[in-house]
Amino acid sequence: MDARGGQGGIQQLLAAEQEAQRIVNAAKNAKTARLKQAKEEAEKEIAEYRSQVEAEFQRKVAASSGDTGANMKRLEQETEAKIQHLKFEASNISYDVVQMLLRHVTTVKN
Repeated sequence: MDARGGQGGIQQLLAAEQEAQRIVNAAKNAKTARLKQAKEEAEKEIAEYRSQVEAEFQRKVAASSGDTGANMKRLEQETEAKIQHLKFEASNISYDVVQMLLRHVTTVKN
């Protein structure tokens, strides 16, 4: 009876060990699956965030480049107006400048 009882106890221990191994393997598989799912979710969130940031960047680039064009046009107009003003002022005083230069050149001082 001892041989059978000992044999039956060993069989129970082996069965319990196999059951424990099955439970551990199932837990490892579940953990691996959950980690894979979490990684996929994180990658999806990163892609969505990157897309949002890129869209915002492109919007800002488009807005600032539009402003740059308007600013360039405004600066060109202001520059042209200043050039025209300087030409007008120069033409108004050119006669006086020429007369002053002639007076200084032709006046002899001892």
